[in-house]
Amino acid sequence: MINPVTPWMATVQADIGRHTHICELSIENYNIKLFNTGDSIWLVSTWPNGGRIAFRLAFGMNSNFEKVNIDEKPNEILVTATTRLGYYRMTISIPANEKAVFRYTTSFRGNLPILIPFWPRDIAPLTKEGNVQNTAGIIHTHQVGTRSGQLYFSMTKPTVGSVFYFQNLTAISAYCQATEASLRETVGGNWPEIGFQLPINAQKPLPADTEYILSDAFVLLDQHIPVADNDIATKFLDHLSSIYTLIPKPQPKYHDWIAIAKNVMNDLYHNKGCWTQTNGIPFLNAYVADYETPSEIMVQLAVLLPLQEYLTWDGSDHPLFNDLDSGLNVFYDEQLKTIVRWHPALEDKLDKSEEQKREMVMDSWYLHHPLLNLARLALRGAQTARKLFLDSVDYAIHVAKHFEYNWPVFYKMTTLEVLKAETSPGKGGEKDVPGSYAHVMLMAWHLTGEKRFIREAEKALKSLDGLAFDIFYQANNTTFAAAALVEMYKETGESRYLELSYCCLAGIFKNCQIWECDYGYGQNFPYFFGIFPLNDAPYTAAYEELEVFAALHHYLEVSNGIEILPALKILIPEFIKYALDRLAYYFPPMLPREIISEDVKTGEVQNDLWIPLEDLHDGWEKNGTVGQEVYGAGLAFGIVPRQYYRLADPDILIFIDYPVTNFQTSKRSASFDLTGSSRFKCTIRLIRTSQIGLSTFEVRQKNKSNYQTIKEKSPDLFELAGTGTVRITWK
Repeated sequence: MINPVTPWMATVQADIGRHTHICELSIENYNIKLFNTGDSIWLVSTWPNGGRIAFRLAFGMNSNFEKVNIDEKPNEILVTATTRLGYYRMTISIPANEKAVFRYTTSFRGNLPILIPFWPRDIAPLTKEGNVQNTAGIIHTHQVGTRSGQLYFSMTKPTVGSVFYFQNLTAISAYCQATEASLRETVGGNWPEIGFQLPINAQKPLPADTEYILSDAFVLLDQHIPVADNDIATKFLDHLSSIYTLIPKPQPKYHDWIAIAKNVMNDLYHNKGCWTQTNGIPFLNAYVADYETPSEIMVQLAVLLPLQEYLTWDGSDHPLFNDLDSGLNVFYDEQLKTIVRWHPALEDKLDKSEEQKREMVMDSWYLHHPLLNLARLALRGAQTARKLFLDSVDYAIHVAKHFEYNWPVFYKMTTLEVLKAETSPGKGGEKDVPGSYAHVMLMAWHLTGEKRFIREAEKALKSLDGLAFDIFYQANNTTFAAAALVEMYKETGESRYLELSYCCLAGIFKNCQIWECDYGYGQNFPYFFGIFPLNDAPYTAAYEELEVFAALHHYLEVSNGIEILPALKILIPEFIKYALDRLAYYFPPMLPREIISEDVKTGEVQNDLWIPLEDLHDGWEKNGTVGQEVYGAGLAFGIVPRQYYRLADPDILIFIDYPVTNFQTSKRSASFDLTGSSRFKCTIRLIRTSQIGLSTFEVRQKNKSNYQTIKEKSPDLFELAGTGTVRITWK
């Protein structure tokens, strides 16, 4: 098969072949050579088996490179060159890493303002003889929307190996700010024309006499070509974590989440736009001032569960909990013997504007999500939730058996008629639902001890085999499914369950934005390490981010004592650390008003209200276009109990920005285990709730077999290695 290519790719093989390399270096067993082919500077990497892939360091834009200078240093080469249009600087470096990794950073300073209507991609597979068009490869994953600028691919004809490519898009923000371009969909392509494509600026020119970074790429070379699903997933996680250790990262800020939780509690309870009353019972709206959509059980439980966690942590009561708990029973259908989505007395208000806004239409994930939250409430002692869950769980089993553990998108609850079979043509149904269902079954097993629920979980999880990245449908459900798979591994000892959990998490981390969108409105809040709710979602979303945050905590809890993939000890804690900064900016009072949309799809946005926006977008788009998400109001309630720890002394709290296990406290001491990696740092913050009490505070961390005293980085703030046992004492 001959692959179609553009003129900028068609001549690469011949251009490199007719030129002599201008410098050379080696990485591990790989040879690296640089070529000036006239309109491009290329880096050609050669595998031990002789296979080659070229990376375009610079493009001359209708001009040739002249006056090329090379300055070689240990593990770094600086190349400077000029064209008729401007000056280029290229740095090729070999970072300290246990793998074959190199980095190339290219900047450009124009002699005149320049419009750039086209830019070729920067990766070209090469052959020993013949043409680029005759090569073949597999693209395992690539950037979608504004997710990370990552590309993982294997070259299979000729048989060469694989490459994990990561474009540090943060570095290109200044270019986008100057030209009003977006970094959406910039890393990808179709074989053999793949890699990064600088976004064009056909309307606003790149200013002259200012140097802009045009590319900052990290490349990991691997002789191995993954084939099995688990191999692809684990290699992706492993490579991503390796590159993550090298990329520049912002410094996260601390936010007082306890104060935020109190603001949310007050606004949620007192703002009339959050509530609808039906038959004397209050119900939360899905969005502020959305009085047209009937009350939904998911909305009530999405707030009730984290609220219960927060009140338990705080040792307090609040009438908000009783208000929400009092309305749950109305969602139970006596004929179907299950909970339903919509308030039965309000179903006639469904406007049929969306497929699910019809009577007795169920979105497959939507049945299991409320059941899961009911079970989590029940395990914490909520009796109403326990009864509703146990009375509904057999209906869920009936549906699962009917669909043979492969759920469609929409079905009729009364007849189980399929209303929409696939998410898109040829893509199948909601593929992570078997994991959600298995999680529900495990909750039922924990509540009852009945082994039939374990058997149901096992049947459902067979549907995840062979899906790899495709397990991911909805981020929160996929992450909870990962934890359920670890539980199944612990229960059965079957390694495939642990491996499937890695496939789930590979789907999660490929849907993250591990870069800072520092252009347009994006300059007003952090984006780094955001997670998108769906594969094709154009924005990150408050509620799904909270649930992923909680589910990743849960994954580390259930995997405690198990030897899990080392990459996860890097990626999960770092996600949590950055979430503690990023998630605060879903609340409108944290944002400048001018970056919040005036046009709202559902309800209205009240800029002073501590209820989160549903959606945060690319830097050139305003935020909150979907609405102000009442069901995301549990955001702060879910964070506080997981990051703030009460000591035996009532005058002190500890904030820890990493996940921990085995937290224990006594009269004058506390101890816990950090569950991250020694390559990264976490911080603990001493929060004095009164001026009476602590006079001294000592932190020690175990290093191998010995404890070392950690000095304060600043008053009441300590920085520790991301793993190991920590002991705190005070007087």
